[in-house]
Amino acid sequence: QFQLVESGGGLVQPGGSLRLSCTVSVFSLDTYAIGWFRQVPGKEREGVSCISSTDGKTSYVDSVKGRFTISRDKAKSTVDLQRNSLEPEDTAIYYCAAERRFFGCTLKGSVYDHWGQGTQVTVSS
Repeated sequence: QFQLVESGGGLVQPGGSLRLSCTVSVFSLDTYAIGWFRQVPGKEREGVSCISSTDGKTSYVDSVKGRFTISRDKAKSTVDLQRNSLEPEDTAIYYCAAERRFFGCTLKGSVYDHWGQGTQVTVSS
């Protein structure tokens, strides 16, 4: 059974940092691209970042470029999202998702096959 579990959410002050982790089970990061998405109630889900399965290529939405970094540890079966210089606009529920893909990755959520339950991140003073 596919499983993705997010962790690391919480409350952080503006300008602070927070590291989210996505732990995957049953399937291999060698054959699945992993994406991070976020959603604010009442708004559409937004693709934040993704990392490909084979060559580790990454992609970011413009609003987080230079602030967020995605990385993976195949030995630990985790994909992390390091987020720096957080802004109140980064407040959302963050989800990780998996798509069976060998090359590249996409921020289009509709193509992802498996999703985690999400973790709340609140940026506030």
